[in-house]
Amino acid sequence: MADATTQKYTIDKAHSEAVFQVRHLITKVRGRFTDFEGAFEYNDAAHELSSVTFSINAASIDTNAADRDAHLRSADFFDVEHHPRITFTSTSITGSGGRLQVTGPLTIRGVSKVVTLPVSYLGGAKDPWGNLKAGFETDITLNRKDFGLNWNAALEAGGFLVGDEVKVTISVQGTAA
Repeated sequence: MADATTQKYTIDKAHSEAVFQVRHLITKVRGRFTDFEGAFEYNDAAHELSSVTFSINAASIDTNAADRDAHLRSADFFDVEHHPRITFTSTSITGSGGRLQVTGPLTIRGVSKVVTLPVSYLGGAKDPWGNLKAGFETDITLNRKDFGLNWNAALEAGGFLVGDEVKVTISVQGTAA
C-alpha cells in the first residue's frame, strides 16, 4: 500500500543486471540473464510500505557457451518450455538505513521457496534528463537443488561436475514512474 512518500519505479534494464556463478569441475562459470523486468515501490521513511516484483525470462540465460546454454534451458535444468519465468514478489520488507531484508516467494522451475534477500539501497539521484533514479543490489547464495535443478554427472576421481551452490547478484536501477 503506497502513501505520499512512496515512490514507484520501473526497472531500467539498460542499467541493471542479473548474474550468477556456480562451480563447474574446478573453476567457476559465470553467466547472466539478459531478459528481465520488474518494478518496485520504495518508501525511505517506512520500509514496510515498500514492495518489489521481479521476473526473469529463463530462456535468456547466457554463459557465453551456446551448447551449455541449450543444456541449461533443457528439462535437465530450467526446463524453459514448461517453466519460462523465474519470479520473485516481496511479501515484507524490513530494515533500517540502506540495509533491507526483503522476503517473499522465489519461484524457479515451478518450485517456490520463501527467501529473504539482503538488499542494499545504493541511493537515489536525478539523471541528466531530470528522471528520478534509485538503485538496489542483492547477493545471495542458493542451493540449486532446492528448486529442482538436480542434474549432475559424477566424476571419475570423485565428486560431481556441477556445484550445488549458486551465487546470485542482482543489481537494479529503477526510473520513477
